[in-house]
Amino acid sequence: MSSEIGKKLALSAARLDEISAYLLNKNNSLTKQLFEVVEKYGGVEAINEKARESGRLENLLAVLERENSPYRKDLDRLIAWRDDRAFVTMEEYRAGVLDGPSEAPFPDVNAVTLEVSALNYFPWLMAEAKRAIEKRDLMPGRFIRVRYMKESEGDGGDLAAIAAAMKIIGASYVETLDTKGTDGANVHLGGPETITGYFGGVGQPNGYALKWIDEYLYYHTTYGLKQVLNLNPGTVLLGYMLHRLGVEMEFKISVFMGNDNPYSVLWTLLTARLFSRNDGSTPLVGFNFSNSVSNETIELASEARRELGLEKAVRFEHHITETYKSIVRQPYDRRDELVEIAGRVPNISAKHEGGDVEVEEKLDHPSDLLEYFLTKEEIIEKGLMETLQNNYLSKHDAANATARALIAGGIGVIAAKELH
Repeated sequence: MSSEIGKKLALSAARLDEISAYLLNKNNSLTKQLFEVVEKYGGVEAINEKARESGRLENLLAVLERENSPYRKDLDRLIAWRDDRAFVTMEEYRAGVLDGPSEAPFPDVNAVTLEVSALNYFPWLMAEAKRAIEKRDLMPGRFIRVRYMKESEGDGGDLAAIAAAMKIIGASYVETLDTKGTDGANVHLGGPETITGYFGGVGQPNGYALKWIDEYLYYHTTYGLKQVLNLNPGTVLLGYMLHRLGVEMEFKISVFMGNDNPYSVLWTLLTARLFSRNDGSTPLVGFNFSNSVSNETIELASEARRELGLEKAVRFEHHITETYKSIVRQPYDRRDELVEIAGRVPNISAKHEGGDVEVEEKLDHPSDLLEYFLTKEEIIEKGLMETLQNNYLSKHDAANATARALIAGGIGVIAAKELH
């Protein structure tokens, strides 16, 4: 393309002024409704102050004590393990992979974050920690949660316990709000038998986008929850607007948004940059690529991310393994591709949604994405809790297999920072 043709892509400052004028119009019905939700929680400054206070570790622990939570003592145990250095050090782990201490440096800029999904029950984290101590494994540096949040909040303080645990171990995590298509938002959709209907628009029709913001602000101010999953263009835009107003919120964009080519990624990054604050900050901390994405697309996306000044702010979250059932055609294993590209593309997380294929295919009950939508009561009725915990631990094992492969390839990994 000649430079003369390319000039036609230049954005008009007048058009940007038109957009700003629309957003600032005091009669704008869309922004007025957002402001009303913000004012419901006392305004921006009050929201930020409540979130800071409620998210402090001592306050989360106090919530669990008031509720006489069965998880409170487990958190003390987790703190003791951390303080007693019960977990493998990163140096020891690397030496085990490399058959001795490494003299070559591991560049931090390309270190890959170890990620596991979905950590739906606090006892699973304790089981994982015990496994990590016994096997000299790494604990992930990032966790994804998709459990019903209202159920989690009422389940002996599971929600607060997870929030506290993440601070104790030094990991980031994401919660999935209940306001989504599976909550009845789309009146024409039911359970798994109508699952394909969700792909016509996942989850926040009509007034549900504002309901999503309302739900977020409740958990943000009550538990200090900062980071949530985002899966709809409307709630993504509202997230940008809320952050632009001054609320210290963060989100990651789900695989269901369909970032499966460089141009869809460019659209995601352009809007993040467009609505960034004057200091360049954005609430978008990362997004999942589609499972079909190639390494070429990741490299092109990396170029766009770098040129837009978002390389450090926005993480590429890449599915390395998937649940064995109900989402992709098996076998699905992207580990070798990750090792091949991680040395060239920084700020990637390796997401493990399933165990390794050779493990899953031998299980009597392999992992199944549809079981994410079961309530705890249904899981207990079906006698599946131990089985699902074992499925989860297989994901932990897969994450460590990825860690070993990356380290063997001279690439660093990011695990739970307070443990390793």
